[in-house]
Amino acid sequence: MQGKLKVIMLTGRTIEQGVAKEYGKSSPEYYEACSMVYMDADEMKKIGVKNGTHVLVTTPNGSVVLRAVKYPRSATPGLIYIPYGPWANAVVSDATTSIGTPSFKGTPAEVEPAPDKPVLSIQALLKKEFGR
Repeated sequence: MQGKLKVIMLTGRTIEQGVAKEYGKSSPEYYEACSMVYMDADEMKKIGVKNGTHVLVTTPNGSVVLRAVKYPRSATPGLIYIPYGPWANAVVSDATTSIGTPSFKGTPAEVEPAPDKPVLSIQALLKKEFGR
């Protein structure tokens, strides 16, 4: 079956994202560590997505194409997890509700297969988001 999956999006730090940041945000290591989304294996199967397939993640705040990766530790039905970085920022609300930090947790999202769409480089993503 292919289609859209309704989930709750979480974002946060990962060890890989932290290590890759040391190489620089324009490095291949950072791109690999941050331009992906962890998903539940059964839910990946439900929408016809294999490990490494591109998916479109859409929230009320925007959309971004990411590489789907099976979450390695346990089942996580109903949740997706995107490492901090520009790709996560593309779908996180910029509203800070007077606390100075947006909510990086609990955002409703939809995920759908996007095998023919590219995961943008950091330069292309920033140009798309900010027009420069």
